[in-house]
Amino acid sequence: MSPTERVRAAYRTIAEADRPEVWITLREEQDVLLEAKAVEHRLAEGADLPLAGLVFAVKDNIDVAGLPTTAGCPSFAYTPSASATAVRRLVDAGALVLGKTNLDQFATGLVGTRSPYGAVRHAQQPGKISGGSSSGSAVAVALGIADFALGTDTAGSGRVPAALHGIVGLKPTLGLVPNTGVVPAARSYDCVTVFARELPLAHRALAIMTGPDSADPTSRDWPPATRFAAAGPRLAIPDDAGLAPLSQEGTAAFHAAVARLRDTGVTVERIDVTPFLDAATLLYDGALVAERYAAVGEFLAGEPEGADPTVAGIVLAAGDLPAHRFAADLERLDAYRAEAAALLAGFDALLLPTTTGHPTLAEVEADPVAVNSRLGTYTNFVNLLDLAAAAVPAGTADGGPFGVSVITRAFDDQVALDIAAALTGDEPPAPYPTGGVDLVVFGAHLRGQPLNHQLTGLGARFSGVVRTAPEYRMVALPTTPPKPGVVRDTAAGASLTGERWTLSPAALGTFLAGLPAPMSLGPVTVDGGEQVLGFHCDPDTARGGHRHHALRQLERLPRAELISRGACGW
Repeated sequence: MSPTERVRAAYRTIAEADRPEVWITLREEQDVLLEAKAVEHRLAEGADLPLAGLVFAVKDNIDVAGLPTTAGCPSFAYTPSASATAVRRLVDAGALVLGKTNLDQFATGLVGTRSPYGAVRHAQQPGKISGGSSSGSAVAVALGIADFALGTDTAGSGRVPAALHGIVGLKPTLGLVPNTGVVPAARSYDCVTVFARELPLAHRALAIMTGPDSADPTSRDWPPATRFAAAGPRLAIPDDAGLAPLSQEGTAAFHAAVARLRDTGVTVERIDVTPFLDAATLLYDGALVAERYAAVGEFLAGEPEGADPTVAGIVLAAGDLPAHRFAADLERLDAYRAEAAALLAGFDALLLPTTTGHPTLAEVEADPVAVNSRLGTYTNFVNLLDLAAAAVPAGTADGGPFGVSVITRAFDDQVALDIAAALTGDEPPAPYPTGGVDLVVFGAHLRGQPLNHQLTGLGARFSGVVRTAPEYRMVALPTTPPKPGVVRDTAAGASLTGERWTLSPAALGTFLAGLPAPMSLGPVTVDGGEQVLGFHCDPDTARGGHRHHALRQLERLPRAELISRGACGW
């Protein structure tokens, strides 16, 4: 659809769905149509707009210029003159804002019912909760109104609603998406997230929002040693005790997801996840909840109109916590981080159920705090321990959708995306991290060859087969195992087949430091004229007696052994 057609379709769906509690501020259709026409004009002029015409919803604790930001409390409202950095980047890419969505007030809750604008009901099962705090955003996507939507996640608010609706929720490493223009819930652990019905679109939107912002002191860039892939991933999963909070159907759905990953070649091993679950309790049951008082405590202390009593009770109680308890819990959190790092050593990711069940609205009303706490069993610790997570659908259980989360170390977001893609059946996504370097390799470093591990062990990512320009030739090098060297020969050269790999600058430095003479790295021209870093060898070696010695050595080997030693293509 064209951008204007997509906008009209979205408003038709809004009318048909008749779910007013999803929105706190819904924009006038004509205003969005004017912006859609402007996007079409930019496209006609040749602008590169990767999200052109897609419509999205924004959780109402994230600023959109000209629209009120309420954070779910009408008396808190203000109208910003500038959009949050994440929103601005999406709009610059051609996406269109439909409006601001309902939430658990001040992003405090995982249920979606703590709002004076009304409890947000589940998209397909209106007697059950939608999950919060990013309730309206998740429902807008699940109903097909929005192509994607923004949430925030401190304790699991970007993941629990995704699991309950059978959609995707991506929670990146803290700081990768700036929090500029976001009302804080717990400033040290807040994260902008994205919902979509499918992983590729969620990934596209997330990549556009990502990047440091000087206005946000907590924003971060990709480190030089970022991994771009995990070869033959090793996955940790909970032991039986760790799955005890699930129902019998939920446990079966989780094991089915594990089996699907095993079928794709993922290695799986059980661990004791108790330290992770213990760390999760610090967010609300410990003194770290003081961060919520620091964010909005003084405002709520004035007993403002429209304050949710459950939210106010949680936040205001934190105002009496002594500073020494906060310091002690930070020390406990450091100990949990060290323990978690030790448990995940040797693993690429941890797979967990995203949440524990799907309560009804009546169950939450009867016991709002305890039910909410159970929903965060598998999510509360993730931001506390500086981890990333991708929440994806994984079948059904207990009469509704069931979801799992792929959890990785900070900045291993790409590994989480790749494993998530294996679960959803999507093609592995394009690299999410930026700053990678492409390297063209030949011979022994190709996939399936004896030195390929030197690339995969550094987190390099296979990016496709390439052919060089017809100006190169291979010579046999006096190495063990024998392998080819590439030399430029414009007079007698040919087009060679190789592979392109993407790796981080730090990984490239490590790779180059271990490269034995006479091999070196330099520009290689590939089809189309692009120059990519690739293998070379010393021209003197290529011309000298070493070449003939290596030729004779290779000639004496059977063809099968040549292939196994990486001399194929010579």
